[in-house]
Amino acid sequence: MTERNNIYIYSKHDADSIKKKLEIEEMMISEGFKMTTTSKDANIIVSIGGDGSFLQAVRKTGFRQDCLYAGIASNERHGLYCDFHLDRLSEMVFAIRMTEIEIRRYPLIEVTIDEHQPLYCLNEFSIRSNIIRTFAMDVLIDNRLFETFLGDGLIISTPTGSTAYNKSVKGAVVDPLLPCFQVTELASVNTNSYRTLGSPFILSGKRTLSLGVQQDGNDFPSMAADNEALGIRQVRNVEIRLSDSVIKTVKLKDNSFWEKVQRLYL
Repeated sequence: MTERNNIYIYSKHDADSIKKKLEIEEMMISEGFKMTTTSKDANIIVSIGGDGSFLQAVRKTGFRQDCLYAGIASNERHGLYCDFHLDRLSEMVFAIRMTEIEIRRYPLIEVTIDEHQPLYCLNEFSIRSNIIRTFAMDVLIDNRLFETFLGDGLIISTPTGSTAYNKSVKGAVVDPLLPCFQVTELASVNTNSYRTLGSPFILSGKRTLSLGVQQDGNDFPSMAADNEALGIRQVRNVEIRLSDSVIKTVKLKDNSFWEKVQRLYL
């Protein structure tokens, strides 16, 4: 038995999800695994649902660096983060028990808002106008002004997150083997006073992106880290960089990032 045998399962709290969780726990116990009631005691954290549940599991358990994450799809649609299916749990058991287990590493971005503690995103960080009008931000790369943005907002995505919100607004899909992050505009306005690049751009993981929210009456933007809204109110400065931390998952044969993209979108 591998030393990775303490499992914590994250699920929604509705009756159907709880039922599925109990079924998985019973099956995993029969296979010799130990179930934990708190995530801090686990060395494997499993989510049940879709990609949204996986994102929540990672966030709610503190982006653990010393354990593996695994996503179990509970419907017919496999997601980008859900390698396993509820009807084929034996695949997950086999993968976990492999002596030479292969690990996939998903990059994170680190976001610092004013004087608050840094937070992490596995998919993306988004900042948008909170009222029915545009707002302006100074966009700096490595502390040098690049452009002054006017529009609805910006999305800053990781390579794996490039297939989510970013893709829906015509951002590029980025190979997660590239240490980088992407900046994509939401309805930018180009005038004689405000000029933006007008297309998504990709920054090296060694770069730092800074956003200075202009205090013009719209300085209470709506912000989200992955699929969770942030309760921070007035914002002046946001700093984003590629984190040294990663999320580790079990890597399955014939299930690379691009095979997942092909399965989901083509």
